[in-house]
Amino acid sequence: MEAALFAGLMFLGVLAIFISMVVGAQLDPVQARLAQIATKPRTLEELELQRPLSERTIKPIIQGLAKLSGRFYPANTVRGIALALKRAGMETTSTEFILGVKVFAAIVGALGGAALVNAVTLDTTQTLIAVPVGLIVGFKAPDFYLSSRAGKRASQVLDGLPDALDLLTISVEAGLGFDAAIIKMTEKMKGALAEEFKRAAGEQRVGKSRQDALRGIVERVEQKELANFISAIIQADQLGVSMSKVLRIQSEQLRTERRQRAEERAAKAPVMIMLPTIGCIFPSLFIVILGPAALTAMSTCSQV
Repeated sequence: MEAALFAGLMFLGVLAIFISMVVGAQLDPVQARLAQIATKPRTLEELELQRPLSERTIKPIIQGLAKLSGRFYPANTVRGIALALKRAGMETTSTEFILGVKVFAAIVGALGGAALVNAVTLDTTQTLIAVPVGLIVGFKAPDFYLSSRAGKRASQVLDGLPDALDLLTISVEAGLGFDAAIIKMTEKMKGALAEEFKRAAGEQRVGKSRQDALRGIVERVEQKELANFISAIIQADQLGVSMSKVLRIQSEQLRTERRQRAEERAAKAPVMIMLPTIGCIFPSLFIVILGPAALTAMSTCSQV
């Protein structure tokens, strides 16, 4: 009896091992995926559906509007948008696409503003007024975005300029040439300023002169301090002045200006703190202090 029971248990164990091996082989994820790909090739429709929704719907609409609106835009406006894209660090984006975005944002702003005003007021006159207002706001919104992004980028460049000048000064005084010092600085630093100098160094390698490459940085970054520094470098290069002395003077001047800007911001801090204090804390204090007195006065007047 015990021998038969032991034999049965052994049979069940071997059967369980065999079934697990078969099921495991059948449920192998790699084999299952390969079988799925082999038996069910992906169609163009499936590949199209894998793209984001914005690329399948909004982007074609914007491109169509860009083709229509590009015919009516003056050349000065197109050049202004191209310059704004450079200063915002978005040179890979075409001006035609931004024109399409402006038209699309204007249409959305007009329809959205009219729908919102109509839902709130239910007034036809105000709804009609909201259409041109939303049209103008939507049309100008991309310009505001580009200018805001360019301003943030210029601020990043200004904050990193003294440190970059220190690295350039140390490298030049250590014996490196100015071009080699720029490459060394771009290796040690990150950010918009390092990218601009790296681009200038690359333009020099393909045959562009140093002066034209540095002037290109001034065109792409709207920052007075950077323009003054590059102007001093170009003049020193033309006149044969020692580059290390110019870099040392510019570094000290920019570091002094950065300290003055920090002191100016610190002086504005009490005024900026006072505004939320007046707007948020004082009304609560008035309610707590004058509330009971007002309730007492109202009850006294009602009794009289």
